[in-house]
Amino acid sequence: MQDEQNLVRRAQQHDEEAFAELYEKYFDKIYRYISLKIGNRFEAEDMTQQVFINALSSISSFRWRGLPFSSWLFRIAHNLVVDYFRKKTRQPVSSLNESITASEDNPQKVIEQKMNIEQLELASKGLTPAQQEVIALRFAGELPIAQVARVMGRSEGAIKALQHSAIVALRKILNVVQ
Repeated sequence: MQDEQNLVRRAQQHDEEAFAELYEKYFDKIYRYISLKIGNRFEAEDMTQQVFINALSSISSFRWRGLPFSSWLFRIAHNLVVDYFRKKTRQPVSSLNESITASEDNPQKVIEQKMNIEQLELASKGLTPAQQEVIALRFAGELPIAQVARVMGRSEGAIKALQHSAIVALRKILNVVQ
């Protein structure tokens, strides 16, 4: 945590190397979170870049409040996802299948991945928005329960219960789909 505080402090003083380290440390987690939420890897790449552009432009206003720096980044990402869906309400949302590249060497593997993604997409539609959010933060964002609780503004117990109910619901839905 001390190293992170030092990096953030240096980034706030316009140290480009410090911000680059923060970028490298969190880019993949933020990207996976956004990609899972919106289901379009190209849009997710752009939005992840926007998270860091927003963070860079407002890092001087960041204040430590007992939360990891990544919580602040995930809050920025969450707000961009909300804005994305507001803008897309009249347009169909792209499928997660776009995230599978056509350059895969094994066609059978590509088909299996597409089937699994389609099943997961279908199953996740049966979850509540809060359940979808906790699954995205925990598994795509790889955040610990305590941090998910802070990001979502809930207690750790509530997050554990929400995660449990989401996993149970996904299992039930996936068993029906198969």
